[in-house]
Amino acid sequence: MTIRFDDRVAIVTGAGNGLGREHALALAKRGAKVVVNDLGGDVSGAGGSATAAEAVVAEIVAAGGEAIANGANVCKVDEVEAMVQAAMDKWGRIDILVNNAGILRDKTFTKMEHSNFNMVVDVHLTGSMNCTKAVWDIMRDQGFGRIVMTTSSSGLYGNFGQANYGSAKMGVVGLMNTLCLEGAKYNINVNCLSPCAATRMTEGLMPQEALDLLKPELVTPAVLYLVSDEGPNRTILAAGAGHFARAVVNETEGLAFAEGEATAENIAANWDAIANSEQKELKAGGEQTMKFLQHAAAANGVKLG
Repeated sequence: MTIRFDDRVAIVTGAGNGLGREHALALAKRGAKVVVNDLGGDVSGAGGSATAAEAVVAEIVAAGGEAIANGANVCKVDEVEAMVQAAMDKWGRIDILVNNAGILRDKTFTKMEHSNFNMVVDVHLTGSMNCTKAVWDIMRDQGFGRIVMTTSSSGLYGNFGQANYGSAKMGVVGLMNTLCLEGAKYNINVNCLSPCAATRMTEGLMPQEALDLLKPELVTPAVLYLVSDEGPNRTILAAGAGHFARAVVNETEGLAFAEGEATAENIAANWDAIANSEQKELKAGGEQTMKFLQHAAAANGVKLG
């Protein structure tokens, strides 16, 4: 089966360069009409220019596709809403949103200014929320939507000097975890991409032979799958160098103590059983609550319900 996006309309943020550019080109090649959004700033978020977005649009049009350029700052609600309205005015629907726009302002935590922490969180996390909020009711009303948040191994696992970036990137996972529950009955799937690619953000961090393997276009197939009609919901799909893997947050079964035995000392004495018992993926916060209640009821001889 060939995945196509004929009659679908997609918005890709940060699509003037790197990963976003590849996502936009690939969606258009497979039939989507694409809003190529890019503020046109540098890696730190400074400056702005329409040149990069317009160049991507020109590539798409030259190949026979349909696209429009947009320079909205994802941090500004009015600009994001105007971008969405422009897409609606031109094509009448929005089916796909790829939240890709991002910046870097790396420093160790002791040297990081509040403004640089807040700005990175604003672009990655709040910017993703702004764009998602602007298309949410459209997708709900039309009974279809596919949304991708861009997370990172820095958020999932940590990375030195990236407290701001890692916080924002784990934040979008939390955003996905709730929105996928709220959107499911409206056929809105919300997923996360965790990419590893050679872009402006990774220049100088690895030897050239490694960067040559990390082509951005080798990540984009993950996006195409996530936003397809038959794509998953609530999935963190990691992608890099043609390798794809699913990242999962698991919780151990743990150990319950009767009320009088629930002490710090008993946690310490039974740490291996708590930390290394069987793991499983929970699909909603309420599942953890029910697990705790069931174990607590058994430990205290209480019958629930």
